[in-house]
Amino acid sequence: MARLWTRRGEWIETALPAASAPAGGAEAADPAAAPAQAEDAAQAAAPLAEANSAASAEVPAQAAGIGPENAAAAALGVPEKLARRLRHAGEIQVRGSRVKLRLRPDEDLGFEPVWTEDGLEALHEDDFCLVVRKPAGMPVHPDGGAKRLTLANVVAAHLQMHGEACAVHHVHRLDEHTSGPVLYAKGELARLALDEQMREKSISRVYLAIVEGKFPNSLRVINAPIGRDRHHNSRRRVSPGGQEAVTRVRLVRTLAGGRASLVRLVLETGRTHQIRVHMAHAGYPLIGDVLYGGSDELLDRQALHGESLSFKHPFSGELIEVSDPLPADLEALLHRLT
Repeated sequence: MARLWTRRGEWIETALPAASAPAGGAEAADPAAAPAQAEDAAQAAAPLAEANSAASAEVPAQAAGIGPENAAAAALGVPEKLARRLRHAGEIQVRGSRVKLRLRPDEDLGFEPVWTEDGLEALHEDDFCLVVRKPAGMPVHPDGGAKRLTLANVVAAHLQMHGEACAVHHVHRLDEHTSGPVLYAKGELARLALDEQMREKSISRVYLAIVEGKFPNSLRVINAPIGRDRHHNSRRRVSPGGQEAVTRVRLVRTLAGGRASLVRLVLETGRTHQIRVHMAHAGYPLIGDVLYGGSDELLDRQALHGESLSFKHPFSGELIEVSDPLPADLEALLHRLT
């Protein structure tokens, strides 16, 4: 099972992996720890020992040899740079089989909170992660141009409303006119862990697109490098000198007698406009995507939606899977094409 935790203000408290907790002595018998230990023991101790047995075997010998705080940080997977700062500030506290870490100190939001009539729909939220539904037509963050409402402003308002003093930090982005889930990290530990997962390409993103034409069932992978289009500032194009770009695609169903198709896509890389460029390059531009050759007769935005998102929880290690149903405009388009 995943590691459990209790949040106490700016502090996170959890049970140590069995092999990492002190075996005895003054700390293990500390009466101040008794209430906290008793509170969660029945619920957390057994599953935590099982879930973290493998992790406890990996605690570096040198960390275990220079103090319980070092061993605790290593056992819980706290990055060394962050662990060093926490130790220096006295923000790792070990009491017997329990450890407290100050992982959620107050931070500036970083964006102006803006309240909207529709509000924000959270698809998943806990002390470390927030996944929200991004509507089509809203950019994820400001681009330095004219002042516009962005998802960052709406997320800032959501966090403020719930008393969350943490920086608004998106882990990945979606194009302005693409709908779907966007992942945000709460606090430095989550930012470090989730950004690393993005670099390692271990965050899975699955999309649905409605494209023009009869998409062939035989086409499963598009591996074509993507670079800038010298003739258009906003466009990207398949180019031999571009960055590696790999998209896995599968036909879901043929629509309107072969005039359109519903396809499911998985990104192995995350290049700007990757799905749009690859679909147009293959000869099946997205409906509504006029920038890449699609027609806007049936839809006034590209028919692209983030269907699901999965990632490893930055603290518990649990696999988090979030789904987001098709928005109303794409459901209506499918109905018209059926």
